Amino acid sequence: MKQTLSRAEARRIALTAQGFGRPRPAVAGTRQLNLALARMATLQIDSVNVFARSHYMPLFSRVGAYDTAALDRLLFARRPPYVEYWAHVAAFIPATDWGLFRFRMDEMREHYSTQTDGWFSSNREIIDWVRAELAARGPLRPAEIEHDAKLAARGPWWDWDVVKRALEHLWIAGDVAIAGRRGFERRYGLAEHVIPADVLAAPVARDDAIHELIRRAAAAYGVATASDLADYWRIRDRSAVLQALADLEDSGEVQRVEVDGWTAAGRPAKAWVHRDAQLPRGVDAAALLTPFDPVVWFRDRAERLFDFEYRIEIYTPAPRRRFGYYSLPVLVGDDIVGRVDLKADRARSTLLVQSAWWEHGRPADAAPRLAEELRLAARWQHLDAISISQWGDATADLADVLPEARRHESGPAAAVGLAEDEPEEPDDLEAIA
Repeated sequence: MKQTLSRAEARRIALTAQGFGRPRPAVAGTRQLNLALARMATLQIDSVNVFARSHYMPLFSRVGAYDTAALDRLLFARRPPYVEYWAHVAAFIPATDWGLFRFRMDEMREHYSTQTDGWFSSNREIIDWVRAELAARGPLRPAEIEHDAKLAARGPWWDWDVVKRALEHLWIAGDVAIAGRRGFERRYGLAEHVIPADVLAAPVARDDAIHELIRRAAAAYGVATASDLADYWRIRDRSAVLQALADLEDSGEVQRVEVDGWTAAGRPAKAWVHRDAQLPRGVDAAALLTPFDPVVWFRDRAERLFDFEYRIEIYTPAPRRRFGYYSLPVLVGDDIVGRVDLKADRARSTLLVQSAWWEHGRPADAAPRLAEELRLAARWQHLDAISISQWGDATADLADVLPEARRHESGPAAAVGLAEDEPEEPDDLEAIA
């Protein structure tokens, strides 16, 4: 691998590592889904469902209009091969990887149990009672666990009651695992009722776990800085990350590289490329990305790779939104060339393009290629029609290449009355405290 890369070369390496360097399969079945999941190593969960739930989106971006029921069977079947944990944030991981996060579970238990004035310390009786209920009754949804304290005022986070908070504490500490979902509501069970016994019996020591996680992040990213790799698993111990990188460099699994334009404190930023990374002559992808896709989920990396500044505007008051409620980055070729805010209007069987915007440097075929992705997205979501608003500098171009599409009014002010889903869970562990 070259020792100095242009930004375009870094993009091609990164996109290829994430599975965008090859054509989508003609038919996407379980094998293709597992391969895509293996490349990403983890799949972030988010409950916003204005277009499609976020964990469905990275697979759609990579393999096309697959059957989401096939993914549900992988993720939610009895004794599934994947399980949820706080990996990046709330995310699916292979069930066999549970032991890799034992160090995090132990740290979370220690962190919350030693806060003398924290919720955990003040509610140990309820936590022990909830654990006993799971031991006696098996996996349960929060609604199936009754406790007198549930009648008390709910907490500030997502209106969680004490049972839900107790379950979340037990989950992040590794005492409880997610045993599936009904709709999008979790079922919680004791870890020994969900995780294979041989996996539970093989926790990975902290240093070894961080080494392995950074190795996997390096393979998943292709080329990355230490901050990129730490963020992949939200590892806050920078010295441990750097030690893992030093060990990986010594073993030849990664090598140092400079990327044009990647700087830190005015000097070239330290970066590493994985030994299996590929540098193709070109990447000819087209995809709609969820904000929680590994390609863009670390905003600093997205700016370095694509010169793409992205912020989710869910919490921004509607009249002050620049791009829309839940805009999706648009990948064409090897670059992010725009963003579209999509909404599935199920009642009218219509995909609503609430806004559409171009980024700088878009190629001449950006509009028709985005149009094809919108048609594919509508088919994937079983929607019969597309309607394009007039908000955004890309909407007129899209209307020109989507003659079958309707037009509708939309904008920051018009969005106030739209039905919008709030995220179910926080993206910060402190929210649970």
